[in-house]
Amino acid sequence: MIFELNVFLYLVLFALAIVALKNKDLVVSAISLGGFSFCMAILYSSLGAVDVGLTEAVIGAGVNSVIVVAAIWHLRTSKQ
Repeated sequence: MIFELNVFLYLVLFALAIVALKNKDLVVSAISLGGFSFCMAILYSSLGAVDVGLTEAVIGAGVNSVIVVAAIWHLRTSKQ
């Protein structure tokens, strides 16, 4: 069960990384990187590093995504 979950998470991580790199819209890239970070948190937790997974979920998927989206929004409004 854990092996199948890990393989699925690796595939999702690969897909999210490709979306983040190939997309022209910065907001979509930032959201996909937040999803990447959240999948990494799940992967860390399934591998037994629950403390690292929790830290990745809070900082990587939560705070970092909000800061990046806010910076993109601020750049877009200052250009107009």
